[in-house]
Amino acid sequence: MSRHPTVKWAQRSDELYITVELPDAQDVKVKLEPEGKFYFSATAGAEKIPYEVDIDLFDNIDVNNSKVSPSSRHICYLVKKAEDKWWDRLLKQGGKSPTFLKVDWDKWVDEDEDDEQAAKPGSDMDFGDIDFSKLNMGGGGDLDFDAAGDDDDDESDSEEEDTEQASSGIELDGRDTNTNGAPDTKA
Repeated sequence: MSRHPTVKWAQRSDELYITVELPDAQDVKVKLEPEGKFYFSATAGAEKIPYEVDIDLFDNIDVNNSKVSPSSRHICYLVKKAEDKWWDRLLKQGGKSPTFLKVDWDKWVDEDEDDEQAAKPGSDMDFGDIDFSKLNMGGGGDLDFDAAGDDDDDESDSEEEDTEQASSGIELDGRDTNTNGAPDTKA
């Protein structure tokens, strides 16, 4: 009997991300069918333990534009959907998902966030190898932000202090005073 590897998934409106976590997988076989059939089998470990995943996806897929990217730790699948629409779930059958199937929160994007990202101007722009630090777009270098604009603040503070002192009737001459204005005689 075969075991089930951990399978993570996430989606966009036009594609699915399916990651099968199986370190050192050997004899990997994958079968995708247009009606949404996803089949994976492989062996792993020194004992060559067989692993298998056989699931029916929620809707039809585009087999010709789907891709696979194997690595030593996991196998990633980019499965193109036949229609650009969000699926309610990954599997065709409803109810509780199998225990080996988990959401890939690292790749997950909510439907409204995907729409916002597509609507942002320039969200599809590829900046390639541009080093923005070398563009000298102004700003920065020799500005002293501590000195800029502080002169007005200092004057307004001293005017407020003068007004407070005049209204209280107490003149400060640098000596310690108690609350009634008399010099403090304690040493």
